[in-house]
Amino acid sequence: MLEELHSPELSQALLREVFTLADAFTTRYNRKPVFMEVCGSHTMALARTGLKTRLKDHVTLVSGPGCPVCVTDQKSIDSMIALAEGENRIICTFGDMMRVPGSRKTLMDAKTEGKDIRVVYSPTDAIGIAERNPEREVIFLGIGFETTIPILAVVLKEADERKLSNFSMWVTTKLIEPIMRHLLDSDEVKLDGFLLPGHVSMVLGAEQFQYLPREYGIAGVISGFEPVQLVGGIYRLLELALNEKADIVNELASIVSDQGNKVTQRLMETYFTPCTEEWRGIGSIPDSGLAIRKQYRHLDAKLKFDVPNIEVRATKCRCGEVIRGLISPPQCRLFGAACTPLQPVGPCMVSTEGTCAAYYAYTRED
Repeated sequence: MLEELHSPELSQALLREVFTLADAFTTRYNRKPVFMEVCGSHTMALARTGLKTRLKDHVTLVSGPGCPVCVTDQKSIDSMIALAEGENRIICTFGDMMRVPGSRKTLMDAKTEGKDIRVVYSPTDAIGIAERNPEREVIFLGIGFETTIPILAVVLKEADERKLSNFSMWVTTKLIEPIMRHLLDSDEVKLDGFLLPGHVSMVLGAEQFQYLPREYGIAGVISGFEPVQLVGGIYRLLELALNEKADIVNELASIVSDQGNKVTQRLMETYFTPCTEEWRGIGSIPDSGLAIRKQYRHLDAKLKFDVPNIEVRATKCRCGEVIRGLISPPQCRLFGAACTPLQPVGPCMVSTEGTCAAYYAYTRED
Protein backbone atom coordinates (compact mmCIF):
# COMPACT_ATOMS: atom_id res chain seq x y z
CA MET A 1 0.00 0.00 0.00
CA LEU A 2 2.79 2.46 0.93
CA GLU A 3 4.61 1.68 -2.30
CA GLU A 4 1.47 2.53 -4.29
CA LEU A 5 1.26 5.95 -2.64
CA HIS A 6 4.74 6.75 -3.99
CA SER A 7 4.35 4.96 -7.32
CA PRO A 8 5.54 7.22 -10.20
CA GLU A 9 3.64 5.06 -12.70
CA LEU A 10 0.37 5.40 -10.81
CA SER A 11 0.91 9.13 -10.27
CA GLN A 12 1.59 9.66 -13.98
CA ALA A 13 -1.49 7.68 -14.99
CA LEU A 14 -3.64 9.71 -12.59
CA LEU A 15 -2.08 12.94 -13.84
CA ARG A 16 -3.09 12.13 -17.40
CA GLU A 17 -6.66 11.58 -16.21
CA VAL A 18 -6.54 14.86 -14.32
CA PHE A 19 -5.34 16.70 -17.43
CA THR A 20 -8.23 15.22 -19.43
CA LEU A 21 -10.85 16.22 -16.87
CA ALA A 22 -9.33 19.66 -16.33
CA ASP A 23 -9.26 20.38 -20.06
CA ALA A 24 -12.90 19.28 -20.31
CA PHE A 25 -13.73 21.72 -17.51
CA THR A 26 -11.84 24.52 -19.28
CA THR A 27 -13.63 23.82 -22.55
CA ARG A 28 -17.03 23.88 -20.87
CA TYR A 29 -16.54 26.96 -18.69
CA ASN A 30 -13.87 28.83 -20.66
CA ARG A 31 -11.56 28.98 -17.63
CA LYS A 32 -9.35 26.68 -15.59
CA PRO A 33 -10.78 25.04 -12.45
CA VAL A 34 -9.68 26.68 -9.21
CA PHE A 35 -9.12 24.62 -6.05
CA MET A 36 -7.76 25.71 -2.69
CA GLU A 37 -5.53 23.49 -0.60
CA VAL A 38 -6.39 24.68 2.89
CA CYS A 39 -3.52 22.98 4.70
CA GLY A 40 0.07 24.20 4.73
CA SER A 41 1.29 20.59 4.59
CA HIS A 42 -0.65 20.15 1.33
CA THR A 43 0.94 23.32 -0.04
CA MET A 44 4.44 22.09 0.75
CA ALA A 45 3.75 18.55 -0.53
CA LEU A 46 2.30 19.81 -3.83
CA ALA A 47 5.35 22.02 -4.36
CA ARG A 48 7.95 19.49 -3.22
CA THR A 49 6.63 16.69 -5.44
CA GLY A 50 6.49 18.97 -8.48
CA LEU A 51 2.74 18.54 -8.79
CA LYS A 52 1.99 22.24 -8.53
CA THR A 53 4.30 22.88 -11.48
CA ARG A 54 2.93 19.97 -13.52
CA LEU A 55 -0.66 21.05 -12.93
CA LYS A 56 -0.36 24.81 -13.44
CA ASP A 57 -1.36 24.77 -17.11
CA HIS A 58 -4.50 22.76 -16.34
CA VAL A 59 -5.58 23.52 -12.76
CA THR A 60 -5.17 26.63 -10.64
CA LEU A 61 -4.18 25.66 -7.10
CA VAL A 62 -4.34 28.47 -4.55
CA SER A 63 -2.97 28.19 -1.04
CA GLY A 64 -5.20 28.81 1.93
CA PRO A 65 -4.78 29.90 5.56
CA GLY A 66 -3.73 26.53 6.96
CA CYS A 67 -0.22 27.37 8.14
CA PRO A 68 -0.46 28.17 11.88
CA VAL A 69 2.71 30.27 11.95
CA CYS A 70 1.65 32.24 8.87
CA VAL A 71 -1.78 33.21 10.17
CA THR A 72 -0.52 34.39 13.57
CA ASP A 73 -1.03 38.14 13.60
CA GLN A 74 1.81 40.62 14.07
CA LYS A 75 0.63 41.87 17.45
CA SER A 76 0.67 38.33 18.86
CA ILE A 77 4.21 37.81 17.55
CA ASP A 78 5.31 41.06 19.19
CA SER A 79 3.66 40.02 22.46
CA MET A 80 5.45 36.67 22.46
CA ILE A 81 8.80 38.39 21.93
CA ALA A 82 8.05 40.92 24.69
CA LEU A 83 7.08 38.05 26.97
CA ALA A 84 10.46 36.42 26.32
CA GLU A 85 12.28 39.60 27.33
CA GLY A 86 11.04 39.38 30.91
CA GLU A 87 13.36 38.32 33.72
CA ASN A 88 13.71 34.84 35.16
CA ARG A 89 11.76 33.18 32.33
CA ILE A 90 12.25 30.21 30.05
CA ILE A 91 10.30 30.39 26.80
CA CYS A 92 9.54 27.11 25.00
CA THR A 93 8.41 27.16 21.40
CA PHE A 94 8.33 25.31 18.10
CA GLY A 95 11.32 25.95 15.83
CA ASP A 96 9.38 27.82 13.13
CA MET A 97 8.51 30.60 15.55
CA MET A 98 12.13 31.52 16.26
CA ARG A 99 12.68 33.46 13.03
CA VAL A 100 9.27 35.04 12.48
CA PRO A 101 9.89 38.80 12.27
CA GLY A 102 8.28 40.95 14.91
CA SER A 103 8.02 44.73 14.68
CA ARG A 104 11.41 45.13 16.41
CA LYS A 105 13.13 41.75 16.39
CA THR A 106 12.62 37.97 16.35
CA LEU A 107 12.67 35.40 19.12
CA MET A 108 16.06 34.37 17.73
CA ASP A 109 17.31 37.92 18.23
CA ALA A 110 16.09 37.85 21.83
CA LYS A 111 17.87 34.53 22.37
CA THR A 112 21.06 35.99 20.91
CA GLU A 113 20.72 38.85 23.40
CA GLY A 114 20.81 36.32 26.24
CA LYS A 115 17.16 35.40 26.82
CA ASP A 116 16.45 31.75 27.58
CA ILE A 117 14.35 30.62 24.63
CA ARG A 118 14.30 26.91 23.84
CA VAL A 119 13.03 25.00 20.82
CA VAL A 120 11.07 21.91 21.83
CA TYR A 121 9.89 19.10 19.58
CA SER A 122 6.79 18.43 21.67
CA PRO A 123 4.86 20.72 24.01
CA THR A 124 5.18 18.02 26.68
CA ASP A 125 8.92 18.77 26.80
CA ALA A 126 8.05 22.07 28.48
CA ILE A 127 6.59 20.17 31.46
CA GLY A 128 9.94 18.52 32.14
CA ILE A 129 11.75 21.83 31.79
CA ALA A 130 9.41 23.39 34.36
CA GLU A 131 9.98 20.53 36.81
CA ARG A 132 13.77 20.83 36.46
CA ASN A 133 13.68 24.62 36.92
CA PRO A 134 11.24 25.26 39.81
CA GLU A 135 12.76 28.67 40.54
CA ARG A 136 11.99 30.02 37.05
CA GLU A 137 8.81 30.70 35.09
CA VAL A 138 8.42 28.38 32.09
CA ILE A 139 6.07 29.55 29.33
CA PHE A 140 5.07 27.53 26.28
CA LEU A 141 3.96 29.45 23.18
CA GLY A 142 0.91 27.51 22.00
CA ILE A 143 -0.08 28.02 18.39
CA GLY A 144 -1.76 25.68 15.93
CA PHE A 145 -5.00 24.34 14.49
CA GLU A 146 -7.04 21.33 15.60
CA THR A 147 -4.09 19.08 14.82
CA THR A 148 -1.97 20.63 17.57
CA ILE A 149 -4.61 21.80 20.05
CA PRO A 150 -5.21 18.32 21.58
CA ILE A 151 -1.58 18.00 22.67
CA LEU A 152 -1.80 21.51 24.15
CA ALA A 153 -4.77 20.27 26.19
CA VAL A 154 -2.72 17.25 27.34
CA VAL A 155 0.05 19.59 28.52
CA LEU A 156 -2.42 21.73 30.47
CA LYS A 157 -3.83 18.57 32.04
CA GLU A 158 -0.38 17.37 33.12
CA ALA A 159 0.67 20.76 34.46
CA ASP A 160 -2.53 21.04 36.46
CA GLU A 161 -2.29 17.51 37.87
CA ARG A 162 1.37 18.01 38.82
CA LYS A 163 0.53 21.40 40.38
CA LEU A 164 3.29 23.19 38.50
CA SER A 165 3.03 26.76 39.77
CA ASN A 166 5.87 27.89 37.52
CA PHE A 167 4.34 26.68 34.22
CA SER A 168 1.94 28.54 31.95
CA MET A 169 0.93 28.66 28.30
CA TRP A 170 0.48 31.60 25.94
CA VAL A 171 -2.28 30.41 23.61
CA THR A 172 -2.92 31.82 20.14
CA THR A 173 -4.71 28.95 18.42
CA LYS A 174 -6.89 28.90 15.31
CA LEU A 175 -9.90 26.86 14.16
CA ILE A 176 -10.40 25.71 10.57
CA GLU A 177 -14.16 26.13 10.10
CA PRO A 178 -14.47 29.84 11.00
CA ILE A 179 -11.68 30.87 8.63
CA MET A 180 -13.11 28.80 5.76
CA ARG A 181 -16.51 30.37 6.33
CA HIS A 182 -14.88 33.80 6.40
CA LEU A 183 -13.15 33.18 3.06
CA LEU A 184 -16.37 32.02 1.45
CA ASP A 185 -18.45 34.82 2.94
CA SER A 186 -15.95 37.45 1.77
CA ASP A 187 -16.27 36.12 -1.79
CA GLU A 188 -12.78 37.42 -2.59
CA VAL A 189 -11.67 34.23 -4.32
CA LYS A 190 -13.85 32.19 -6.67
CA LEU A 191 -13.30 28.50 -5.91
CA ASP A 192 -14.55 25.26 -7.41
CA GLY A 193 -13.60 23.10 -4.43
CA PHE A 194 -11.36 22.52 -1.44
CA LEU A 195 -8.60 19.99 -0.88
CA LEU A 196 -9.24 19.35 2.81
CA PRO A 197 -6.55 18.46 5.38
CA GLY A 198 -6.35 14.83 6.45
CA HIS A 199 -4.89 15.31 9.92
CA VAL A 200 -7.42 17.97 10.99
CA SER A 201 -10.17 15.72 9.64
CA MET A 202 -8.96 12.88 11.87
CA VAL A 203 -9.80 15.06 14.87
CA LEU A 204 -12.98 16.70 13.61
CA GLY A 205 -14.44 13.98 11.37
CA ALA A 206 -15.62 14.12 7.76
CA GLU A 207 -19.14 15.21 8.75
CA GLN A 208 -17.71 18.44 10.18
CA PHE A 209 -17.23 19.75 6.62
CA GLN A 210 -20.81 19.18 5.46
CA TYR A 211 -21.52 22.90 5.86
CA LEU A 212 -19.49 23.44 2.68
CA PRO A 213 -21.94 21.76 0.28
CA ARG A 214 -25.00 22.38 2.44
CA GLU A 215 -24.57 26.13 2.98
CA TYR A 216 -22.15 27.21 0.27
CA GLY A 217 -22.75 24.70 -2.52
CA ILE A 218 -19.04 23.87 -2.78
CA ALA A 219 -17.29 20.50 -2.73
CA GLY A 220 -14.39 19.24 -0.66
CA VAL A 221 -12.15 16.18 -0.77
CA ILE A 222 -10.29 14.95 2.31
CA SER A 223 -6.89 13.88 1.07
CA GLY A 224 -3.54 12.67 2.34
CA PHE A 225 -0.13 14.09 1.50
CA GLU A 226 1.53 11.47 -0.67
CA PRO A 227 1.76 12.00 -4.45
CA VAL A 228 -0.92 9.48 -5.41
CA GLN A 229 -3.25 10.80 -2.71
CA LEU A 230 -2.77 14.40 -3.83
CA VAL A 231 -3.42 13.67 -7.50
CA GLY A 232 -6.32 11.41 -6.57
CA GLY A 233 -7.87 14.17 -4.46
CA ILE A 234 -7.65 16.66 -7.32
CA TYR A 235 -9.11 14.06 -9.68
CA ARG A 236 -12.14 13.65 -7.39
CA LEU A 237 -12.58 17.42 -7.16
CA LEU A 238 -12.61 17.63 -10.95
CA GLU A 239 -15.18 14.84 -11.16
CA LEU A 240 -17.43 16.67 -8.71
CA ALA A 241 -16.98 19.99 -10.52
CA LEU A 242 -17.78 18.53 -13.96
CA ASN A 243 -20.84 16.80 -12.58
CA GLU A 244 -21.82 20.05 -10.83
CA LYS A 245 -22.09 18.11 -7.60
CA ALA A 246 -21.30 19.64 -4.22
CA ASP A 247 -20.32 16.94 -1.78
CA ILE A 248 -17.66 15.96 0.76
CA VAL A 249 -15.58 12.97 -0.34
CA ASN A 250 -13.47 11.21 2.26
CA GLU A 251 -10.46 9.69 0.51
CA LEU A 252 -8.97 8.73 3.89
CA ALA A 253 -11.83 6.64 5.22
CA SER A 254 -9.36 4.16 6.74
CA ILE A 255 -8.20 6.77 9.26
CA VAL A 256 -10.83 9.56 9.11
CA SER A 257 -14.22 8.64 10.52
CA ASP A 258 -17.46 10.56 10.01
CA GLN A 259 -17.55 11.79 13.60
CA GLY A 260 -13.82 12.17 14.24
CA ASN A 261 -12.01 11.43 17.48
CA LYS A 262 -14.55 12.01 20.25
CA VAL A 263 -12.00 11.51 23.04
CA THR A 264 -9.79 14.22 21.58
CA GLN A 265 -12.73 16.54 21.02
CA ARG A 266 -13.82 16.19 24.67
CA LEU A 267 -10.27 16.87 25.83
CA MET A 268 -10.17 20.10 23.83
CA GLU A 269 -13.56 21.17 25.19
CA THR A 270 -12.43 20.49 28.76
CA TYR A 271 -9.50 22.89 28.69
CA PHE A 272 -10.44 25.42 26.01
CA THR A 273 -13.35 27.66 25.12
CA PRO A 274 -14.03 29.52 21.83
CA CYS A 275 -12.80 33.09 21.59
CA THR A 276 -12.30 35.86 19.05
CA GLU A 277 -8.92 35.58 17.34
CA GLU A 278 -6.86 37.94 15.23
CA TRP A 279 -5.67 36.61 11.85
CA ARG A 280 -2.77 38.06 9.91
CA GLY A 281 -3.99 40.25 7.08
CA ILE A 282 -7.62 39.48 7.92
CA GLY A 283 -8.45 40.87 11.34
CA SER A 284 -10.75 39.63 14.09
CA ILE A 285 -12.98 36.61 13.50
CA PRO A 286 -15.43 35.68 16.29
CA ASP A 287 -15.06 32.18 17.79
CA SER A 288 -12.16 31.40 15.46
CA GLY A 289 -9.72 30.51 18.23
CA LEU A 290 -9.59 28.88 21.63
CA ALA A 291 -8.71 30.36 25.02
CA ILE A 292 -7.87 28.52 28.22
CA ARG A 293 -10.99 28.04 30.35
CA LYS A 294 -11.39 30.09 33.54
CA GLN A 295 -10.95 27.12 35.86
CA TYR A 296 -7.41 26.75 34.49
CA ARG A 297 -6.58 30.45 34.48
CA HIS A 298 -3.56 29.77 36.70
CA LEU A 299 -2.00 28.18 33.60
CA ASP A 300 -2.86 31.09 31.29
CA ALA A 301 0.23 33.21 30.60
CA LYS A 302 -1.93 35.98 29.16
CA LEU A 303 -3.44 36.47 32.62
CA LYS A 304 -0.28 35.72 34.59
CA PHE A 305 2.06 38.24 32.98
CA ASP A 306 1.83 41.88 31.97
CA VAL A 307 3.11 42.39 28.43
CA PRO A 308 3.81 45.91 27.16
CA ASN A 309 1.72 47.14 24.26
CA ILE A 310 4.09 47.40 21.29
CA GLU A 311 3.23 49.54 18.30
CA VAL A 312 2.99 47.22 15.31
CA ARG A 313 5.29 48.25 12.48
CA ALA A 314 3.76 48.09 9.04
CA THR A 315 5.76 46.41 6.27
CA LYS A 316 5.23 45.81 2.56
CA CYS A 317 4.94 42.07 3.22
CA ARG A 318 1.85 40.62 1.52
CA CYS A 319 1.53 37.44 3.60
CA GLY A 320 -2.03 38.42 4.47
CA GLU A 321 -3.01 38.28 0.80
CA VAL A 322 -1.08 35.05 0.23
CA ILE A 323 -2.90 33.16 3.00
CA ARG A 324 -6.26 34.38 1.66
CA GLY A 325 -5.47 32.99 -1.78
CA LEU A 326 -5.57 36.44 -3.39
CA ILE A 327 -2.03 36.35 -4.75
CA SER A 328 0.76 33.85 -5.26
CA PRO A 329 4.15 34.59 -3.65
CA PRO A 330 5.87 35.82 -6.86
CA GLN A 331 3.27 38.59 -7.05
CA CYS A 332 4.79 40.13 -3.92
CA ARG A 333 7.61 42.52 -4.85
CA LEU A 334 9.65 41.37 -1.85
CA PHE A 335 9.60 37.67 -2.78
CA GLY A 336 13.03 36.29 -3.58
CA ALA A 337 14.62 39.73 -3.34
CA ALA A 338 14.25 41.49 0.03
CA CYS A 339 12.47 38.42 1.42
CA THR A 340 14.29 35.09 1.34
CA PRO A 341 14.52 32.12 3.74
CA LEU A 342 17.79 33.53 5.11
CA GLN A 343 16.31 37.00 5.57
CA PRO A 344 12.52 36.65 5.79
CA VAL A 345 10.25 39.64 5.94
CA GLY A 346 7.08 37.69 6.65
CA PRO A 347 6.12 34.37 8.25
CA CYS A 348 5.10 32.69 4.99
CA MET A 349 8.80 32.60 4.08
CA VAL A 350 9.80 31.26 7.51
CA SER A 351 7.46 28.37 8.23
CA THR A 352 8.08 24.87 6.92
CA GLU A 353 4.42 24.99 5.87
CA GLY A 354 4.59 28.51 4.46
CA THR A 355 3.46 29.16 0.90
CA CYS A 356 6.36 31.52 0.17
CA ALA A 357 8.88 29.02 1.54
CA ALA A 358 7.36 26.30 -0.67
CA TYR A 359 7.47 28.48 -3.77
CA TYR A 360 11.02 29.62 -3.06
CA ALA A 361 12.33 26.09 -2.54
CA TYR A 362 10.51 24.24 -5.30
CA THR A 363 8.80 26.37 -7.94
CA ARG A 364 11.05 29.30 -8.75
CA GLU A 365 11.98 29.46 -12.41
CA ASP A 366 15.42 31.11 -12.20
